[in-house]
Amino acid sequence: MIRRRALLAAGVVAPLAAGTQSPWAQSPWKGHYAVGMKQRTVQFAGSDGARLAGTLLLPLWSELQKVPGVVLIAGSGPTDRDGNNPLVPERINLLKLIAERLAEAGIASLRYDKRGIGASTPRPTGTLEVQERFFAWDNFVADVTAAHGELLRHDEIKPYATALLGHSEGGLLALAAAKALAASTTGARKLHGLVLAATPGRPLADIVRAQIARNAPSLLDAAERTMSTIMTTGHVPANLPREQHALFPPYAGPFLQSALAFDPAKTLVGLDLACLILQGAADRQIVPMVDVQPLIDALGQRSAPGEVVIVPGVSHNLKLITWPTDPGFAGPLAPAVGDKLVAWLRPLLGA
Repeated sequence: MIRRRALLAAGVVAPLAAGTQSPWAQSPWKGHYAVGMKQRTVQFAGSDGARLAGTLLLPLWSELQKVPGVVLIAGSGPTDRDGNNPLVPERINLLKLIAERLAEAGIASLRYDKRGIGASTPRPTGTLEVQERFFAWDNFVADVTAAHGELLRHDEIKPYATALLGHSEGGLLALAAAKALAASTTGARKLHGLVLAATPGRPLADIVRAQIARNAPSLLDAAERTMSTIMTTGHVPANLPREQHALFPPYAGPFLQSALAFDPAKTLVGLDLACLILQGAADRQIVPMVDVQPLIDALGQRSAPGEVVIVPGVSHNLKLITWPTDPGFAGPLAPAVGDKLVAWLRPLLGA
């Protein structure tokens, strides 16, 4: 089952007069309760001995009743729990903004620093073999399932109303973790929803080829040889030229061997799970529709509910762009994105 629509990237008109905000929010079971949110810093065990640090953001009315919860999963590179990357000079804050929008709607969220980043276990300083094992794909996937377990551990969370939301590469990890959770959890604690935001539908190897072809075509042949070696051996070749270091760090061989071959569309077909695909039409990293279409096709092959929303004028980081070359890093979450997340998740999870 699949619905497909395009939304105008504009805010929804509020029922209140301009400049006013109600101090109360409607709670479905307990009448009215004050608007607001509270945050809790958490630490929990990840895969293979790692400790992960995160933020649990709760709507205030979780003091009166249990609320749904969503695990937010960051994209590639050194992106922290809030969605910021030290390689980008601007504060993106994507996951923090999503968490706040969900809390306003009565939905809790857990976002966390990935292994090797922020307050989580840092990158090991041992041998290359130790670093490769630490950054293995399976560890990142298991960290997502551990984050879901940590979410369920908190008394304020409805154990029967949880979802994963992954952004960009985080969407690939969400897909892999959703498959693992489906195999390991049953009954009230099972996962109920999946949001893929700016997530590629083609294998990552195809995405990397396309990005290099668009941005640095002279490097494509060399990058192809590097990817072929990684996919065959599970190791990054030694003595790569400097221009390939950012794409293929020496310790990332096992991670990339799995990630480059991972087929997101095929994985989605096998999930009996409600899914929202949320994509900015102005995304220049995961390009509509060529990079997203396989996921859309996968939704159509399933019986589980699914919806696709392509938001005009919105960047890879789900922000409104103001001119054609605007990278869309800064500013608030695009209103249409936040509104769609709330409109889709609230009925699904019973917020």
